[in-house]
Amino acid sequence: MKKKALITGINGQDGSYLAEFLIEKDYEVYGVLKRNSVAENQTARLDSVFSQLNLEYADMTDMSSLIRVLNQVKPDEIYNLAAQSHVRISFDQPIYTAQVVAVGVMNLLEAVRLICPKAKIYQASSSEMFGNNIDEDGFQRESTPMSPVSPYGCAKVFGYNLVRNYRNSYNLFASNGILFNHESPRRGTNFVTNKVAKEAVRIKMGLSKELKLGNLNAARDWGHAKDYVKCMWLMLQHKKPDDFVVSTGKSHTVQDLVNYVFNSLEIPNWEQLIKQDKRFLRAEELDVLRGDCSKAKEILSWKHEYTFETMLDEMVEYWLEFYNKN
Repeated sequence: MKKKALITGINGQDGSYLAEFLIEKDYEVYGVLKRNSVAENQTARLDSVFSQLNLEYADMTDMSSLIRVLNQVKPDEIYNLAAQSHVRISFDQPIYTAQVVAVGVMNLLEAVRLICPKAKIYQASSSEMFGNNIDEDGFQRESTPMSPVSPYGCAKVFGYNLVRNYRNSYNLFASNGILFNHESPRRGTNFVTNKVAKEAVRIKMGLSKELKLGNLNAARDWGHAKDYVKCMWLMLQHKKPDDFVVSTGKSHTVQDLVNYVFNSLEIPNWEQLIKQDKRFLRAEELDVLRGDCSKAKEILSWKHEYTFETMLDEMVEYWLEFYNKN
């Protein structure tokens, strides 16, 4: 009998890659969608496996809808990827972000406790929880103190601690994946990696004349979403629930990102086309993220297939192909 997996936020970047991965593992895959008035665009990332999915409408802020879906599916594994996931926008929508990212986790955990307490739960936690805290060796790891510097990061800490609390209080199999930044061609173009890749290609093709960015000195640990969804799955195959940092262990600045993409496209004098726009600056900046993923590598035997460069190459290639077709 096939295992059943339920993915909240299945139509996001991570959800789409995870759905494909689980189908390859012969899972019966169910997904939770938030109702969108433009339904035609809502499942675009799922086109390759759409006919193999079972999709339901529910919302993290509506516990009754979660109970309905859990009661119907009775999943073996639950991957909670639903969120208002843009850190900068969390300053504009702090209450909504807290309702979805923090209280939403409580709604899901409580619904699982009542309906299917034997299900294994993966919670998408975030490197944003650390804020500017970093250990003496320059890394952030499972034991690094958490002092978030955004409403998004604060909400993620709440959800992270709820998972640990429900794990200890009710013996739920609930694990946190503390994921550092992870990207792909499916990343929203309001996130800096895909924004840079897309706009650089547009400039190369004469469709745009400049790229506006925020803090070019911000440093992030960027990996590929495909690698990271494999680690999510491995966490739920482990013999006991636990918390794991998922990262590459290497940090690059936004300037490094821009340099690599524009140089790979051989755009002349591109430095003059980069403009800083205050609209893209955070109210409180997070300077450096670099994760120590040695625990996940050692205990889960997890490994990367992508580098920073091959990830960006794939993203640039996607946009070159997109604009050549269109």
